[in-house]
Amino acid sequence: MTHFLVSAENKDGYRLEDILAAVRGEIVKRCGNIVDDHRDEAHQVLENNIRVLALLSDAIKLAENSTYVLDRSFGPSGSAEGGEPRIGK
Repeated sequence: MTHFLVSAENKDGYRLEDILAAVRGEIVKRCGNIVDDHRDEAHQVLENNIRVLALLSDAIKLAENSTYVLDRSFGPSGSAEGGEPRIGK
């Protein structure tokens, strides 16, 4: 069973790209809170967060592409309604 992602067992789950986008949004807010802090530590954390944001953006694009491929090939997911997985077991 998945804890966060939608599945036959977790009808209230989320799509991967939606979770990643929510995390990205929270990091953007956090960056806004530290952008005016001129201490070295804050600069390092901000630089790290900017790199994480870029990686998250790449991950979101990959997840969206996977959804597109599955939708195009097998139609919309029925997992939220208790349907079978489109691929895998």
